Amino acid sequence: MDATSPSQRAVVRDSLGVGLAVGTSGVAFGVAGAAAHLTTWQTCALSLLVFTGASQFAVVGALAAGAAPLAAVLGALFLGVRNAFYGLRLGARLELPRALVPLAAQLVIDETAAVALVQPDRRSVRTGFWTTGLSLFALWNLTTLAGALGATALGDPARYGLDAAGPAVFLALLAPRLREGGEERTTALLGAALALAATFVLPAGVPVLVALAAVPVVMLTRRQQGTGRDGGQG
Repeated sequence: MDATSPSQRAVVRDSLGVGLAVGTSGVAFGVAGAAAHLTTWQTCALSLLVFTGASQFAVVGALAAGAAPLAAVLGALFLGVRNAFYGLRLGARLELPRALVPLAAQLVIDETAAVALVQPDRRSVRTGFWTTGLSLFALWNLTTLAGALGATALGDPARYGLDAAGPAVFLALLAPRLREGGEERTTALLGAALALAATFVLPAGVPVLVALAAVPVVMLTRRQQGTGRDGGQG
């Protein structure tokens, strides 16, 4: 199939749409970095080197709340673990030359996995992955710089309410999970409840780690329910 065929052009069009739509959110991260009192270059380095939105917002949100850097980084690492599982699935579908694997690994995020894994053949998988990843990476980093420079030029972000940018984006990331099936909704609500309760007794930055306990709790409950159904059928 030719790379310029109608189906390939459709993949490129859809991938660019995702990259452009999500990439503009980098402005909010740039503002959140300034609100956490990071320098413009520190904020931009997070986008360049980490490049996974939820983990980046976790770092700056925890730092803004006064968390120790280690607690902030641990929370971000736990949130980023899902990308490793995306990589396992994408590796078999992409079958890239070894020299390209490190670059591809940097681009393994929710959006690239979502676009690539729905494609019907390897050529389309590669087209969707690279087009989404490269367009999103470029725009995310440019808008991060713009947001950080703009927030820095305005002075103290709290004076304009810009310090709420990080929490607002987290709520936007959480909202779709509340509209999904039972397990996703249960995990999101349980994690939020655990984090909220922990804020009253634990130092800043630690509650986000406590919230991660919602994942094994829901998984264990599901397994026990499945075992119970199997036992009942016997």
